[in-house]
Amino acid sequence: MAITSANQLELLQTAEAVAREKMIDPGLVVEAMEESLARAAKSRYGAEMDIRVSIDRRTGKATFTRVRTVVEDEELENYQAELTVEQAKQYMADPQVGDVYSEEVPPVELGRIAAQSAKQVILQKVREAERDRQYDEFKDRAGTIINGVVKREEYGNVIVDVGRGEAILRRNEKIGRESYRPGDRIRCYIKDVRRETRGPQIFLSRTDPQFMAELFKMEVPEIYDGIIEIKAVARDPGSRAKIAVISYDSGIDPVGACVGMRGSRVQAVVNELQGEKIDIIPWNEDVPTFLVNALQPAEVSKVVLDEEAERIEVVVPDEQLSLAIGRRGQNVRLASQLTALDIDIMTEEEESKRRQAEFEERTKLFMDTLDLDEFFAQLLVSEGFTNLEEVAYVEIDELLVIDGVDEDTANELQARARDVLEEQARKALEHARELGVDDSLVNFEGLTPQMVEALAEDGIKTLEDFATCADWELAGGWTTVDGQRVKDDGLLEKFEVDLEEAQNLVMTARVLLGWVDPTELEAESEEGDEDLADDDGETEEQEA
Repeated sequence: MAITSANQLELLQTAEAVAREKMIDPGLVVEAMEESLARAAKSRYGAEMDIRVSIDRRTGKATFTRVRTVVEDEELENYQAELTVEQAKQYMADPQVGDVYSEEVPPVELGRIAAQSAKQVILQKVREAERDRQYDEFKDRAGTIINGVVKREEYGNVIVDVGRGEAILRRNEKIGRESYRPGDRIRCYIKDVRRETRGPQIFLSRTDPQFMAELFKMEVPEIYDGIIEIKAVARDPGSRAKIAVISYDSGIDPVGACVGMRGSRVQAVVNELQGEKIDIIPWNEDVPTFLVNALQPAEVSKVVLDEEAERIEVVVPDEQLSLAIGRRGQNVRLASQLTALDIDIMTEEEESKRRQAEFEERTKLFMDTLDLDEFFAQLLVSEGFTNLEEVAYVEIDELLVIDGVDEDTANELQARARDVLEEQARKALEHARELGVDDSLVNFEGLTPQMVEALAEDGIKTLEDFATCADWELAGGWTTVDGQRVKDDGLLEKFEVDLEEAQNLVMTARVLLGWVDPTELEAESEEGDEDLADDDGETEEQEA
């Protein structure tokens, strides 16, 4: 095919037709044509030549240009696309390195192979433009619900026509044993939109918790308007779900609004989710109260929250245990997801046994170490004393409130406790020295002999060893492994050393060793205090 006046306008008409069909910019199609013609011209004139093609956007005329760049003599490598300053003087008045010399060359005739190659380039460019358009259209729709039509099923994955593209509903994103036939209408949640080499990939889901949240937003006008907010969602797809809601209007009940008249609103969501049972729970800022709501329909007797470990203990009546746990642990698992806490459930009988075991253990401790009879040791435990340190160093008035304890008895108790603690410290230090502990660690302020012993047993024997420790190694902490929270025991955790205290100890050791400049630490501390002061000021202004 020769580029003649007869088919110049045909180029533009073809570009517009393709652009209209694929819904992309006609300019992109023309650029693809220019690139394909340039490639064909290179195969005619030589691959080393820099041939460029420009198609006039009004007339369709294609202009073929050979471009050569002016370079230094020693840099001349490709004489077809480059020329020296001397060579350029015959074409240009005052050539400089980097100048470009262009000259028009005769148009080429496209043979069958060249035409086929040009067609491939155009199709490739059109496909890329189409993918870009599709990605731009859907990238901002992630997190919303879309309606589509099932096209086909591949290995359990459903390919869905979503209008201007295709999306995929993976097998594990379907509810239960859902099956679809071509032509079925389907409603899904756009979970993710990714740009990939084979085009944008639109991933759908019907099991994502946010799918249910978006369905409620569609069914409950108060949620759409922001009067009611969905604070948390937990799902066991196809079986059961829990959703926590809060109302910002005291006159509107969030649970009632989501249920609707005679359950019409929640039933519409249940029907879409293949009969999934939904518990609608009022949100509460107080975590124990919220948890009691989340464990409905089970009744809760007592809640003990450990905020640092993000764990919570729940005590339920004996007959409520199976209801609180749910079938295959479903109820407690959903409540755990909803509150983002690990939940331990025990019966009142189990808690009573545990408390009795703790009581007996502390009683035996006081009997063995302080040489007390069982009755007197039980009195101490009943008054809340849990260890020797509390007995030894508590204000004497707190011992005098115990029945039968006078001042002489209280002083004797404290003297015995201190003697035992001193003996324990002596033995711990003796053992630590046997393990080879350095005096630099023994004399370090903030570490007791028992702490030094525990460190030595783990191979930390000098102040340098201690200074290389991380705060969590000393105080312990929690990490997430494969979605499960795992406890890391700290070397000094049994001595009730928290993360902040551990960090201060380690930094003090580093300062003593000269590893850290104390003035820098003070500057950082002052900056932190200023930031806190600024935050407090902003809060006060907002409150005002």
